[in-house]
Amino acid sequence: MVMASILSRIVSIDLLPILLFFNIFVDGTKPYYHQKYFSKEKLTHLHFYFHDSMSPTNFTVVQVAAAPRRNGSTAMVNSITEFGSVMISDDPLTETPDPSSKVVGRAQGLSSSVSQSDTTILMAFNLVFTTGKFNGSTISILGRNSIYASKVREMPVVGGSGVFRFARGYVLMKTYALDVKNLRATVEYDVYVWHY
Repeated sequence: MVMASILSRIVSIDLLPILLFFNIFVDGTKPYYHQKYFSKEKLTHLHFYFHDSMSPTNFTVVQVAAAPRRNGSTAMVNSITEFGSVMISDDPLTETPDPSSKVVGRAQGLSSSVSQSDTTILMAFNLVFTTGKFNGSTISILGRNSIYASKVREMPVVGGSGVFRFARGYVLMKTYALDVKNLRATVEYDVYVWHY
């Protein structure tokens, strides 16, 4: 009797992972384990232009936090890097460098100046697509962007939604145009993303 009880426990413990495997991965009736997630993974290359503007007349970026003032003065801790500032963005993504060209989506997220010595920002953005076969899908990027240190900057793709569920990959960013006087920038994006 005792031996039979011990034997049944060993068998049930050893078989538990196998039963769970069949329950989770073979049972296609559960919508969250849909068969399409186990189809062949593919690589998609996306190319578009990001338009950033702090112009008072047509802004897409707002500053929501700043570093504390030094000794009550109006000078920032470091006015060149604006270390500690936080910005919220809702920037258009277009097919060509022309801001009036077809809008394919929005870059929505936050960036923060994270370096005391150069213009490096931390970016946490969702690339939200609004047209074509990717309409309603998003790609999430998170990483370090050294704006002036490199001609081409790279950031990781950390996830996505819709068509881009289970996304992974990288983004290459290159400044296409910079208008310091009017506080505008156009950045070329090449996104390489693996997804199902």
